[in-house]
This record gives sequence, structure tokens and C-alpha cells, in this order.
Amino acid sequence: MSINSIDHTEIADVASKWDYKDETASNIAQCKRQKAEARRRIEMLRDIRDSGLTIAEAKELGLIH
Repeated sequence: MSINSIDHTEIADVASKWDYKDETASNIAQCKRQKAEARRRIEMLRDIRDSGLTIAEAKELGLIH
């Protein structure tokens, strides 16, 4: 395929669709990232509870910020 045979309007249409998809993909990634962070915090708090430490003791030890 040569450069001269490329339909530039078709490429522009595809490029405009990519921009929209990229924006929505970043929002999805941010949502997934927040859910993963929440799961990690919950797991950490469960581990602290299972170990017998209080929240205050965990903070003193630097386990919770």
C-alpha cells in the first residue's frame, strides 16, 4: 500500500473515534484502580483485626497511615 492510496478522511474518522474510546478507557481504569485500592485497605484492616492489634496500635506501628 502506498501513501498516496490512503484515504485521509477515513483515517480522520477513525482517529476521532480513538480519542473518545481513550477517554472512556481512562475512566474505567480509574474506577478499577479505586476498587483495587479499597480491596487492599479492607484486606489490610482484616489482617490487623485477625492479628489482635487495635487500630491505634496499628497506627503507632505505621501499618496504617
